[in-house]
Order: sequence, then C-alpha cells, then structure tokens
Amino acid sequence: MSDLNFPSTDTVVKTAATYGRDLLERVLSTFLQAGIAGIVVTQPLNGSMWYAAGAGGVGAVLALGKGLVARWRDVTNSASLARGV
Repeated sequence: MSDLNFPSTDTVVKTAATYGRDLLERVLSTFLQAGIAGIVVTQPLNGSMWYAAGAGGVGAVLALGKGLVARWRDVTNSASLARGV
C-alpha cells in the first residue's frame, strides 16, 4: 500500500480559519441584502407571494454586485471582501 499524503496541521487550521471568516461575512451580508430587498420590494407595494419572489431576485442581484465589487477590489479568485481570502 502507498502512503497517504495528508496536509499538515497548520494548513488545515489556516484553511478552516479562512473558510470561517469567508462564511461569516457571506452569511452576514446575505442577511443584510435580504432584509434590504424585503423592505424595498414588499413594504411599499403591500407585498404578495410574487413580490416576495421579486425580493429574492433583488437579494440575488445585490449578492452579485457585492461579488463583482470584491473581484474588482482585489486580484483573487474569491467573491469575499475579507482580506486574505
């Protein structure tokens, strides 16, 4: 049998910390984007199911915009605004 090549402990911890920071940022920004989308679309229009679906679309557009801004801001292959991700 051949030897298994596992990454070092430092690499695993560093990767987990980076992932955790990226995940936290994405969860918080999605929460804010969905809240803004819900207020913008459903509140003034006395929303129904279709308005709520539209709010989801607005949230998706905001998430796309954030990802594009993150890409333009830094030369990385991540949609995160966090440094070092």
